[in-house]
Amino acid sequence: MADKKIQSTTGLMGWIDARFPLTSNIKNHLTEYYAPKNFNFWYFFGSLAMLVLVMQIATGIFLTMHYKPDAEQAFASVEYIMRDVFGGNIIRYMHSTGASMFFIVVYLHMFRGVIYGSYRNPRELLWLFGVAIFLCLMGEAFFGYLLPWGQMSYWGAQVIVNLFSAIPFIGPDLSEWLRGDYLVSDATLNRFFAFHVIALPLVLLGLVAAHLIALHEVGSNNPDGVEIKAKKDKKTGIPLDGIPFHPYYTVKDMVGVVVFLIVFAVIICFAPEMGGYFLEANNFVPANPMVTPAHIAPVWYFTPYYSILRAVPPVMNSQFPGVAAMGLSVMVFALLPWLDRSPVKSIRYRGTLYKKWLALFLVSFFVLGYLGTVPTNVWGQLGDWSNGIAIIDTKERATWVARIFTAIYFAFFILMPWYTAKDKTLAVPERVTY
Repeated sequence: MADKKIQSTTGLMGWIDARFPLTSNIKNHLTEYYAPKNFNFWYFFGSLAMLVLVMQIATGIFLTMHYKPDAEQAFASVEYIMRDVFGGNIIRYMHSTGASMFFIVVYLHMFRGVIYGSYRNPRELLWLFGVAIFLCLMGEAFFGYLLPWGQMSYWGAQVIVNLFSAIPFIGPDLSEWLRGDYLVSDATLNRFFAFHVIALPLVLLGLVAAHLIALHEVGSNNPDGVEIKAKKDKKTGIPLDGIPFHPYYTVKDMVGVVVFLIVFAVIICFAPEMGGYFLEANNFVPANPMVTPAHIAPVWYFTPYYSILRAVPPVMNSQFPGVAAMGLSVMVFALLPWLDRSPVKSIRYRGTLYKKWLALFLVSFFVLGYLGTVPTNVWGQLGDWSNGIAIIDTKERATWVARIFTAIYFAFFILMPWYTAKDKTLAVPERVTY
């Protein structure tokens, strides 16, 4: 049978197909993978996430050629890359900017899944793989944050690692294991380098592969939330509302890629630090364990969760409630397939109740993100009131605002079974629309 297969095809592709299913994979995942014909711009961000992942891996490889994971030489090696390596400054800025752009693209990709119900049946496992990718990406960014060995890298890692010590029973041992020492030191740098360069990228690539396999098994969702596999041509078995992913969407995605690369290039060439949000000023100062920065904050893509951490008060001098709330604020996304009780998937056919809650969630996410980038006394004293006796503490003022929006953030998920079931919805069409 194998000999017959070899003889039935000719040329290089025939030789490969007899030994590896190349043509069948191209058909299954590109030319004969039928996607809904009504994709809009929200569907650019999945392919853009793949593009940024490839760029991060490629630039990371070049950076490791000159970077030295040593507490005495790490900062100097980064400066050497920036100043003396040909094209090193561009590669370093591509990697640092790429980290932020990765989170922007992933956040938009996740938001598209939320508004169009891409986590609903039969895509629950696909969504769980996506949440796992998001968690892995956060770990990858955290471990990479220490590597420049600047002031903010050092103290940010010190603060975050110390949070693990608040976990009951295993916390102190876990934080010590992460550091590899009793404080952030050369051992920590080597450990984080290994996680960032080898361990987590392998896990991330495996999860991305599983995500794509699951996607092509159940098929893509669409802005209408209509399952195109339900309506097929009786002769060919092709979905009536489906078109081949290649060449239609591979060509269409090139538009998103071009726009993305233009924005990416403009940021790298003119504002790679992005006002301190992509690269903090303190990270251009060598790490000094004896000098603590006036304000320690994570990079912008962690700040909503950092705000939740600061908003939750300690219990019996333990920060564990805040750490637990921070972890839950990320993990709760995995529960969306079972929290949403709406009879429809897409926001196009949902009522105003769901839309209002989604708007409140977005506002809370952005407000918490802002509060996480600034000190708790950012707004200053309100001062004396008209009677001259009431003074509001600056720290409490910002903290209470963060607590209010933290409550709104969690209420979006906790109350979802109620307001999605109660919400008035529109009739969903049998076929996709534009």
